Amino acid sequence: PALGLFLFTIARDPLRIIILIAGAFFWLVSLLLSSLIWFIAVKASDPRDEPLQKGLLIFGVMFSVLLQEAFRFLYYKLLRKAIEGLVALSEDGCSPISIQQMAYVAGVGFGLMSGAFSMINLLADSLGPGTVGIHGDSQLYFLTSAFMTMVLIFLHTFWGILFFHGCEYRRWWEITAVVVMHLAVSGSTFCNPLYVGSLVPSYLLMAAAAAWAYLLSGGSAQNLRRFLLCK
Repeated sequence: PALGLFLFTIARDPLRIIILIAGAFFWLVSLLLSSLIWFIAVKASDPRDEPLQKGLLIFGVMFSVLLQEAFRFLYYKLLRKAIEGLVALSEDGCSPISIQQMAYVAGVGFGLMSGAFSMINLLADSLGPGTVGIHGDSQLYFLTSAFMTMVLIFLHTFWGILFFHGCEYRRWWEITAVVVMHLAVSGSTFCNPLYVGSLVPSYLLMAAAAAWAYLLSGGSAQNLRRFLLCK
């Protein structure tokens, strides 16, 4: 699905590709910074203190989420400046891409980079001989991880639309809602290996975020019905 989003909505437009790559870069920088801080905290603590190590892991995840959203805001500010530059350079005084389209492409960029790193971790765990679940763990590890990766890609796309809309119209509660949803989805992964505790809430939040983003983008129930009926 994520590849389909890129091929059908982004790949044919060079400007959208640039925005997507820049969004992926911003997400990557936020991950590197949060990983560095978590690494320093772990090295400075006692590795034999299991409660402390678990607390540091939770801190690292929550801090990473907040840093990602901070970089999403910085990217919005950068794109806002870019729109002003494009308008100044255009002959008709109009930007070749709207802020809503930028929000979508930036969200896909965040999601694709997030999914790429998730897949790298999965592939690293799958190297070498072995049987999944041989020690009593769930045999659905790779399958559920793939579904979790997919939902995070879509969520980042929808969060990008919601976040940029909140910034554009100064609706700070929309920005807060994105941060809270991001924290909730990331926090639900601590329920693993009880995968129902993470997948079900994540997909419910994805459905809610998708409907919300659709409405903010100008969609309506009538347009959706026409699309489903191919009218």
